[in-house]
Amino acid sequence: MSEPHCCWSISFIPLRAQDPKFFGFSEFLAALALMVLAWTIADIRYRFRVRTAPFPLQGGTYTIVGIVGLLTLLTDWWRAEQWLVPEGKLLTPASWQALLGGIFLANFMVWAWFAFVRPPIFGRWNASRFARQFYLVIVKGSPTELPEIADELERSAKHLIRHTWSNAELEAQRKLLSRGQVPARTRRSSTRQYAYDVLLLLADRKFCRSVVQSAPSTVLALFEAINTQNKYDVALGTFAKNITSEAIASKDSFAYHEVAGYQTGFIGYYKPLTSALYGNYSVVSKLEHVFDVHHEETRRWQADQWAAFCRLVLVTFRSYVSAGAQTEQPFVLNRVAGIISRAPTALYKLNGAPQDSWADDELGKLSAAVDFAMEAVNILDASENRLNVPLRRKKTDPRSDAHELIVRVVVNLILLASQVKQPRDLCWTVQYIAVWSDLFAVQSDGPAGKIILYKVRRRLYDEVVRMTKFPNFKSSKLLAMLLNGRRQSASPA
Repeated sequence: MSEPHCCWSISFIPLRAQDPKFFGFSEFLAALALMVLAWTIADIRYRFRVRTAPFPLQGGTYTIVGIVGLLTLLTDWWRAEQWLVPEGKLLTPASWQALLGGIFLANFMVWAWFAFVRPPIFGRWNASRFARQFYLVIVKGSPTELPEIADELERSAKHLIRHTWSNAELEAQRKLLSRGQVPARTRRSSTRQYAYDVLLLLADRKFCRSVVQSAPSTVLALFEAINTQNKYDVALGTFAKNITSEAIASKDSFAYHEVAGYQTGFIGYYKPLTSALYGNYSVVSKLEHVFDVHHEETRRWQADQWAAFCRLVLVTFRSYVSAGAQTEQPFVLNRVAGIISRAPTALYKLNGAPQDSWADDELGKLSAAVDFAMEAVNILDASENRLNVPLRRKKTDPRSDAHELIVRVVVNLILLASQVKQPRDLCWTVQYIAVWSDLFAVQSDGPAGKIILYKVRRRLYDEVVRMTKFPNFKSSKLLAMLLNGRRQSASPA
């Protein structure tokens, strides 16, 4: 054993090259190669998790790995040169190697913890990093990355809803700013603002398409959080509208699978996504834009797409009726009724069309709208929350109700059907089979059907009488259809 050297009462001995080595620079390089391989093959989901950790994990990992590598290199160099080290039992050469190896292992374990074991979710400590990384993903818009992040967002859904500003709270903040009163900037207010920004980013159209096609459970998580927390006034109106639009556009979406139990089994009975997104009228009315699909898109819809849209609207209509909300103005449903009543707008193109055009998609659109009106009447009749609906209202009365919106749909469909006059068999198919035989059969269904038919007859009568003051093509076509319908109901020949 070499003689010790003393300096200022500290004993130094040379580091022996023959001492056992279990974590040196060569072992560090081998472990680093494996770590780099793990970092390299990790996809966007795990990179997103690491970048949204509660602290700067990437920078910390790089720094610690660099320090441990430098110390192991110096240790091996020191050993090879057999330079002096302090003599003592507290930190021996073996414990020094164990310390470096432990730091390196702990660094890897922390990275693996956030990347695989316990991924970070949106919260107070990572709100800014989470919003920043999600913003970069949306801006990049990669078709391979968006589905992964859409699915990853499901775990943070309830936390985003919990932390976000409501629209009313944000409006109050803006009023304070307009008066020159700047609210105090706290961690909580910053977190709420970042959550609000993330919810706005969700409305990106490409992201919504990825959600519908690859991560519908994220929609379920978001709207279940809204219903559970009773926090309806959040910034998800445009997101819900784009989800509706993309669900109708994709015929492999929940809008076509959550139809009926005898077609799709359990999902058809339970309808998880449809119920969460459209099954609470309070949510739909607060979000406002859930069904406001752009007219350029609805113009390209086919009959089966209109039928899917009507099914979604009926879920909200059933919630509106069953919740006893009929005393409220159904502003959202009124707008939707206008959209559905214009579904077969191009029905006039069938007028005079040859026989091989009778199976045109416009007839399917007309049937979808008629089925919507019929089912809406059935929902009203089956409801236990029936109200005393006045049969007549003053023209200056701005109030509306569920009966009025159905009446508007029925009247508009009759007016559209009146544009088809020839050939005779086609006229019979459109005006009698598709319209009269269904719409005017609701009278025997219950009190709601009788009220609606009374209002429909009154509207049609008012439209015909309007010709005495203002002759027009619309009223004249309607009169011709009414006379033809009376003759056809007596004899189809």
